[in-house]
Amino acid sequence: MAWKRWPVWRRGPVWRRAPVWRRGRVWLLVVLAALPIAAAAVVAVAFPSVAATTCPTCYGLERLAPGVYAESGLPPDRRRQVVSTVEEAERRVRDFYGGRQASPRILACLGDRCYRRIGGGGERGVAVLNRAVMLSPDGVDPVIASHEMSHVELHARLVTDDAVPQWFDEGLAVLVSGDPRYLAPETAADRCLVSTDATLPVTLDAWLRAAGADARTYAEAACRVSRWVTASGGSHAVLDLVRRLNAGEAFGAVTKM
Repeated sequence: MAWKRWPVWRRGPVWRRAPVWRRGRVWLLVVLAALPIAAAAVVAVAFPSVAATTCPTCYGLERLAPGVYAESGLPPDRRRQVVSTVEEAERRVRDFYGGRQASPRILACLGDRCYRRIGGGGERGVAVLNRAVMLSPDGVDPVIASHEMSHVELHARLVTDDAVPQWFDEGLAVLVSGDPRYLAPETAADRCLVSTDATLPVTLDAWLRAAGADARTYAEAACRVSRWVTASGGSHAVLDLVRRLNAGEAFGAVTKM
């Protein structure tokens, strides 16, 4: 999703319902670490997702692999499920971008109580502060995880947070994740399931309203991004877009969309 002034709340596809903190405000983590104990406790209560991603073990999570945390006491097969999900999601992001510049901390919950404790709501997954990804029991899946990691990866590469419109950010995340709800298989000549010539939501607020009212908004955004990437020669077009945006060019001038 596109970025917004602080405070920033983020929702993803229609399977993410509760508002959660957006990516990109890294300084909050620094402030949280520097606060006196009493003040830090207030922040932890008000913004548990920020606190949990800063200190996963403080919220009952244990390290399963470098940068990967899940609730303690999971049986071996569930631990392997979390690790393999993250590995596959990382592969999808890496393959699309030709590498990774971001390494978000992953917090995965296999139980609802765990997810509520770290600040999650009804969503399946969410990116927090461009530093972490939280996965719910229904979100420990490569599609959900790579969707969120794509948001983090894109904005780790962009100099300006709002350089791309909201619909492009979301459509790109659907493309990277290969979400079958919103795109045809990769082998299809045209991956679009739903196309539109209408203007798609540019801002976060507009996106939330549109996607909340009509699930096809994700498919429409994914269609437009997929067709642009194909017409532009492949995923390297996104890297060129990032380079030109960082050089000061406008999104519309670069993409002609």
